[in-house]
Amino acid sequence: MQGAHLLLEEPIRMASILEPSKANFFHAMTKIVGTLGPNSRSVEVIEGCLKAGMSVARFDFSGGDNDYHQETLENLKIAVKEIKKLCAIMLDTVGPELQVFNRSEEPIVLEIDAFVTLTPDQSKEASSEVLPINYAGLAKTVTKGDTIFVGQYLFTGSETTSVWLEVAEIKDQDVVCCVKNSATLAGALFTMHISQVHIDLPTLSDTDKHVIATWGVRNNIDFLSLSYTRHAEDIRQTRAYLDELGNLQQTQIFAKIETIEGLEHFDEILQEADGIILSRGNLGIDLPPEKVFLFQKAAVHKCNMAGKPAVVTRVVDSMSGNLRPTRAEATDVANAVLDGTDAILLGAETFRGLYPFETISIVGKICAEAEKVYNQAVYFKRTMKHSNEPMSHLESIATTAVSAAINVKASVIVVFTASGRTARLIAKYRPTMPVLSVVIPRLTTNQLRWSFTGAFQARQTLIVRGVFPMLADPRHSAESINATNESVLEIALDHGKTAGLIKPHDRIVVCQKVGDSAVVKILELED
Repeated sequence: MQGAHLLLEEPIRMASILEPSKANFFHAMTKIVGTLGPNSRSVEVIEGCLKAGMSVARFDFSGGDNDYHQETLENLKIAVKEIKKLCAIMLDTVGPELQVFNRSEEPIVLEIDAFVTLTPDQSKEASSEVLPINYAGLAKTVTKGDTIFVGQYLFTGSETTSVWLEVAEIKDQDVVCCVKNSATLAGALFTMHISQVHIDLPTLSDTDKHVIATWGVRNNIDFLSLSYTRHAEDIRQTRAYLDELGNLQQTQIFAKIETIEGLEHFDEILQEADGIILSRGNLGIDLPPEKVFLFQKAAVHKCNMAGKPAVVTRVVDSMSGNLRPTRAEATDVANAVLDGTDAILLGAETFRGLYPFETISIVGKICAEAEKVYNQAVYFKRTMKHSNEPMSHLESIATTAVSAAINVKASVIVVFTASGRTARLIAKYRPTMPVLSVVIPRLTTNQLRWSFTGAFQARQTLIVRGVFPMLADPRHSAESINATNESVLEIALDHGKTAGLIKPHDRIVVCQKVGDSAVVKILELED
């Protein structure tokens, strides 16, 4: 927890609070991941989500088959072309998720102090007396007094839409539970979570593997969200599986931490993963409520120091059915930004919520306000102090670029990169201005055909705070970007001007490779 305090500028002028929010070209430096589903899969709604600030589209395979998600993705592609905005694709695995089936989809009313039986016999109809589940080992896993939560999509904590059960008796493969709160379960499928109990199921299931090998390979997914990551070995095994598939070696794996088990092995998981998703829905069940904020601050701090994206979930649940967040939710979003979060992940809010793009827009506005008072100077010093000694050549260049940009009050940092690594290193030090990442395609071959890399690398920075990618013309290879070839820089600056980021007499910091060296330049634009 050391050094994970709030990075808030002091003091904040009361007058600045009363000033109206100003519109920016980029909605916020913090990125927004939107889950596409029943209420957000039409071209029109997806366009609204992209315009509102969504930069990563998440496809949750807990529900819907390949064809359903493919249809949604085709609509996303149409929307992307229509409004000319990059959007990355994230596939979210099901993992060892325990599920309750309600084939009739009739609402199930559970009364406090009543008893309900959880059974692996899926031939039985769901009712207020019996709930069929997908895990035959439940009776061997739990003991009397254990806590089990059941709710649609994820446990919400609301006493009316999700239920808290206590194990009362075990009968062969059935588990009899006492209902601790009155609730009505609505829908065809519910998620079941057992607090602080190990589930003896593989993190990457055979169903997950099939989805990745078919839908994932077909669509060259940018990110894989590995649900219920519990050990670093989960990441290593998943990466080995992606490598076997051929065209997913570049796919980044984000570890979804949602259990005590994942929390206990957090440091090793962070070392192996490309990023971390803090799944506060399930973690809020496994951890006592008063401990959740401690985990968030400590985990985000560790991600920041490692230079890996941290993504926070479950921020504006109430917006699933309302146009405005609660005051507590709005504060929660801002505090996540001040903690150092790279991206906010919206689940039910956009998946089945009534106001998907309005939610994205409001969350973006809250993020932007928090970013204005983010104490970058304190963060920069802390990160420099934490950096490994001696610092790598590339990271040294990144810190120089950020320091120069802040000192000369540059409007943007332009960085040329082939892999996206330099842009991510610059973002690690949280500059106060946007990082315009110009990704230079590289010509590669697999001995059967030639192809350009670059699109992957550009999209994968769409989850990194403050980085806004653009893909350079393939005719400009990585080797051609040097001090005498300024054509790509001119294109980047024109893009910045068109976007309203750059004005006459602005100062620009440029980080680019010249021969075998990387250099940082400061440019002042003329009229």
